[in-house]
Amino acid sequence: MAQYFEGIGRRKASIARVRLASGSGKFTVNEKEAATFFTRYGDVQDILRPFGAVGEAAAKYDVTVKVDGGGVAGQTEAVRLGLARALQGMNADWTAALRKKGLLTRDARIKERKKPGLKKARKAPTYTKR
Repeated sequence: MAQYFEGIGRRKASIARVRLASGSGKFTVNEKEAATFFTRYGDVQDILRPFGAVGEAAAKYDVTVKVDGGGVAGQTEAVRLGLARALQGMNADWTAALRKKGLLTRDARIKERKKPGLKKARKAPTYTKR
């Protein structure tokens, strides 16, 4: 593989390592085609939003992703953040355009831990007077 740019994206429990290199528009996620890995409607288009923000065609680049942990939504957003960071590494002039669309901001919301005496993080057992 020729020179590539790497970006790491995280969301909830998902971590995505995205490698971006000039090529023919091949998009692979965990050694599968992106459309077969992300089967939900609109997920692939959501992941490719950073290309639209900087005005580049996704067909000019080969994208290779290793994603692990979490669920479908977390993995989608982790890949999108990793792709935006890889584009930023490729050309620092694109930072303003990516930031304006909110593509470089990491969503820090994660699952809250369960507390002792409660059923979940905040759900308390039903109160009974007698």
